[in-house]
Amino acid sequence: MIAEKELIMLSEEELRAIVGRELPGGEYVIEPYLDWLLRDAVGSERDVVTAHPLFAYVATARGKGIGWDEVFRICGATAADGPMFGEHEFELTRPLRVGERITVRGHFDSAERKRGRKTGVFDIIGFRVTLHDVDGRPVGTTRNSIVYPRREA
Repeated sequence: MIAEKELIMLSEEELRAIVGRELPGGEYVIEPYLDWLLRDAVGSERDVVTAHPLFAYVATARGKGIGWDEVFRICGATAADGPMFGEHEFELTRPLRVGERITVRGHFDSAERKRGRKTGVFDIIGFRVTLHDVDGRPVGTTRNSIVYPRREA
């Protein structure tokens, strides 16, 4: 195992190899009490049927089948390396429902190396996740990217 201080930048080939890699996936249930807590936290009116749209992100984060540490490891980093949330977008084909069981499937869909004058080398790695209802119909898609600062070899 490589110690954190010895981590170096992924090669271009290793970076490209991430694209297409599947996430294990899993399931996520939109529990009523969690919908209530989320709505309270963001100041949204309570709705006992329709879940808050932010559950598109929550279901992705919790149901993707691996934790953030494993996502970082696949991308050649640790939390100590300072990865930053890049972008998040989601599209729902219908509202999510309180109590609904969502099946989560996804994959890494992009990996790009960039260089900034002040920031140095960094990679932006994205993953796309599709949310399905109990009948297997897609009900939404999310796309996230994470920015990984890199050290030169």
